[in-house]
Amino acid sequence: MAVWILFAFLSAVFAALTSILAKIGIDGVNSTLATAVRTAVVLVMAWGMVFLTGKAGDISHIAGRSWLFLILSGLATGASWLCYYYALQQGPASKVIPIDKLSVVISLALAFLVLHEKADVKTVIGGLLITAGTLVMVL
Repeated sequence: MAVWILFAFLSAVFAALTSILAKIGIDGVNSTLATAVRTAVVLVMAWGMVFLTGKAGDISHIAGRSWLFLILSGLATGASWLCYYYALQQGPASKVIPIDKLSVVISLALAFLVLHEKADVKTVIGGLLITAGTLVMVL
């Protein structure tokens, strides 16, 4: 098995844990404050890994274009997390989580449109099935 497949599955497991732990953790906590706490933990963890792996010096090699898109990605992440925590606090996890995972379908569409990746039949059918499955779960 390719290493990236293992890490993709681990990502899914940790994302699932994130959702459930967040739903429990935001009980009685303002969703924006909860997002800030989560973000601080992620920030410490990410920089810890940078220093642990000795990559801090590489920051000077990041090109301007990369800085721009990493910053934009960070802003999108922040907006996503703020919206997600608010939705999770207000609604049932069993409905919020599937709607949030429509990001897979939106990401696929953007990969085709923006990154010009090839849309094959399997991927399109999979995206349609994810969309249909989400609708079944939330309606």
